[in-house]
Amino acid sequence: MSPTAPDENPTPAAEPAGSSGVSRRGLLTGLAIGAGAAGLAVGASLGSAGSIAARAKDREAAEAGYAFFGAHQAGIKTRVQDHLHFASFDMMERTDRDDLVALLQDWSYAASRLVQGLDVSATGAVGGSPEAPPDDTGEAQGLTASGLTITFGFGPTLFEADGVDRYGIAAQRPAGLEKLPAFLGDDLDPATSGGDLCIQACADDPQVAVHAIRNLSRIAFGRARLRWSQLGFGRTSRTAADQSTPRNLFGFKDGTANILADDTAALDEHVWVAASDRPDWMAGGSYLVARKIAMLVETWDRVRLSEQNSIIGREKGSGAPLSGGREFTEPDFAAEAADGTPAIPVASHVRLAHPDFNDGTRILRRGYNFVDGNNELGRLDAGLFFLSFQRSPEQFVRLQRSLSTDVMNEYLRHVGSGIWAVPPGAAPGSYVGAGLFA
Repeated sequence: MSPTAPDENPTPAAEPAGSSGVSRRGLLTGLAIGAGAAGLAVGASLGSAGSIAARAKDREAAEAGYAFFGAHQAGIKTRVQDHLHFASFDMMERTDRDDLVALLQDWSYAASRLVQGLDVSATGAVGGSPEAPPDDTGEAQGLTASGLTITFGFGPTLFEADGVDRYGIAAQRPAGLEKLPAFLGDDLDPATSGGDLCIQACADDPQVAVHAIRNLSRIAFGRARLRWSQLGFGRTSRTAADQSTPRNLFGFKDGTANILADDTAALDEHVWVAASDRPDWMAGGSYLVARKIAMLVETWDRVRLSEQNSIIGREKGSGAPLSGGREFTEPDFAAEAADGTPAIPVASHVRLAHPDFNDGTRILRRGYNFVDGNNELGRLDAGLFFLSFQRSPEQFVRLQRSLSTDVMNEYLRHVGSGIWAVPPGAAPGSYVGAGLFA
């Protein structure tokens, strides 16, 4: 999605009565803009003219913002931002269909403002009565939109939980929207898995992303409660050709072969739900899988460089496949090493995940690194918060099963998981998911 100039008078979902206009659109000071530009340069090659141009585009997007309304929700093919705040919610007991619809309307209205660099309402952080709590928490005042995107998803339990159709939408549940099956290496914590609803907030300023989730959580009070959340930093993929390929916490380039925003054919085939896929309300949407993957970085750090390369199937420095060439050279799985063995090992990550060995299956990745301090053993509680979008959940299941023999699994533990149906974008004046309730 291309960045669009923010509109002082957007056409959001119907605004609650009694609001008046207050904006937080002021640009950062020159010093703050300089600091933000430096942040955008993380992972880029400072001496490259191409990377400088890419950072300029990122900065332009950060200051202008992305449109909330459209055919698809933003935050899928959008240029991957530097920071993430992901949140999963459960609807409260004794809520009904009207409560759910009202929540989605309120969230959509607030999100349509937040992505423009505005407060969640017209009265906002400082424009309301001094004798009442403000609508907006205010920590994003003075910041730009910072490329914020807000993406909403509906989990399997929203449609039916323990055999109960809580909101009269069980019949509209997509056939593939089910709890993911168990995979080799799963050590899932139920407290950090699943959820009725999810919100993915991505931005180039972490405070902007946190502000979005904080305020959307407040709006949900009495209707939905926060189940779990995750902060992420340092994107582990790219969705634009001029974005540099970032590195994960194992030090390898990640997302070299990701689907890009300008590859319309690949997006239509692998990411967007088609009208023929059913149900009708999901046309133009996608399916989101989130996996919290703990990386045993201290163990990995003691592995020989040559073995690290063999496990991944690429050179750690250049990112080139072990069959030769440069980073974006297509891997040659028939190539042999000097000893006659495959140049790219058969159990390497690159080979097992490649479309050639998965019936052409591809997914769009938008993962982030995370570090949540230390664990009880004093080791880094760190890893990859994996996010992928695909036209069908079956695509992820197929790839994950293919990776069951991946040697890299020795250094990974899957500790959190979730899947959500991501509806198409909302039309101006409407709200995300409106087609489900039509």
